[in-house]
Amino acid sequence: MKTEALPHVSTKYVFSESDLVLSEDRKYVLKIRDMEEADKPRERMMKSGAGVLSTAELLAVILNVGTRKEEVLSMASRIITEYGDKNICNQKDPAILSGDLDIPMTKACQIVASFELGRRFFQKNPAREVTIRTAKQVYRYLADMKTLPKEQLRGLYLNSRFRVIHDEVISIGSLTANVVHPREVFGPALAYSAAAVIIAHNHPSGTSTATRADIEVTEQLVKAGKILGIDILDHVIIARNSFSSVPVKY
Repeated sequence: MKTEALPHVSTKYVFSESDLVLSEDRKYVLKIRDMEEADKPRERMMKSGAGVLSTAELLAVILNVGTRKEEVLSMASRIITEYGDKNICNQKDPAILSGDLDIPMTKACQIVASFELGRRFFQKNPAREVTIRTAKQVYRYLADMKTLPKEQLRGLYLNSRFRVIHDEVISIGSLTANVVHPREVFGPALAYSAAAVIIAHNHPSGTSTATRADIEVTEQLVKAGKILGIDILDHVIIARNSFSSVPVKY
């Protein structure tokens, strides 16, 4: 495996042909107490990640519990329906939110705080404004990984124009084909209707040379991607002063 240090000239990524059409998740509203344990929002989040939850379910996780007169998922669904996704995320006054929606002030504060966190993160990490077509651009975009003390596997999820539409930490710890399951990598791709995925992980040792385990993980994910019709464009290994790409064979 050839290790390349900056500066680096990368071949631009291309998509393979795919007839797969991704549809939006079917929306539904149920009371949490009527659900099977495994189907409850918090349990599904712990098992499959936040990407599988609807907006109302995510809000229900934040609110945690409802009130005596309204169950939490019913409340979350009503809030989204009555206030609207865009309006609620832009409302910064919990008193107004509480009055408009007839919810306790504590619930309104939870909602305002959650969207404020998201707003601040988005402003610092405007992922949707980033276009990635080379391994060098991956290395620059994930510069925060260069000095991490533990190995971390990240997924960059791209649309058909190579724009990053989602960035997710997939796992933390040493990579092996037994530990990294394709569902953890491709679950967010399906949730965000991504056209392709770039995976990357860091080597705290300082070398960007791929290990046998790195190659096995890549091969496993490429095979899974073929079945789903979602390209694994690259597996980039990030070190403090260099990076390399694990060969992706189709």
